Amino acid sequence: MNAAPALQKLLDELERLPGIGAKSAQRIAYWMMNTESDTVLRLAEAIAEVKQTVHFCSCCFNYAEGDLCEICSSTSRDASRICVVSEPRDIAAIERTDAYNGLYHVLGGELAPMDGIGPDQLHIAELMVRIGSEDVVEVILATNPNVEGETTASYIARMLRPFDLTISRLASGMPVGGELDFVDEVTLARAIEARRLVS
Repeated sequence: MNAAPALQKLLDELERLPGIGAKSAQRIAYWMMNTESDTVLRLAEAIAEVKQTVHFCSCCFNYAEGDLCEICSSTSRDASRICVVSEPRDIAAIERTDAYNGLYHVLGGELAPMDGIGPDQLHIAELMVRIGSEDVVEVILATNPNVEGETTASYIARMLRPFDLTISRLASGMPVGGELDFVDEVTLARAIEARRLVS
């Protein structure tokens, strides 16, 4: 495509975003070109502002504007429970359920030795410090249900065994509305293992 240099630069930058290919980059760029300048400038300002003001919470490593994120600084949260997640976006997913009112701890990834990600590259040491210094009764391991997530959960569970607390893992199994013949074997096996009595 022979675009004007400034437009080509925008297209190149948009294509670097996750999940944005050439066609999506073109749609976004053309939307920006055909939209009112105020709308595009607000978007640019929002991007610049988030990069300048948002950083990691000093306690849980969630995104925050102050020293602590809103969850860590809230007095209405159950501080006796910590849910361990891989990334800050996982917190948003759990919060949408309204099923959990405890605190969080973000690892900043998952163990992946082949990619050079070991325990020292994650916030596991900081989690151990929190467990040792706070009145925690349960740690919920909510890493992803893949090889890296399972490896990370197993590693952390071993590290937590000396502490006097409950260690739990998110249940996994059949999605609501799913059909048995479309569910993969691993998910179906977990659903069978995590079966519960019908009352």
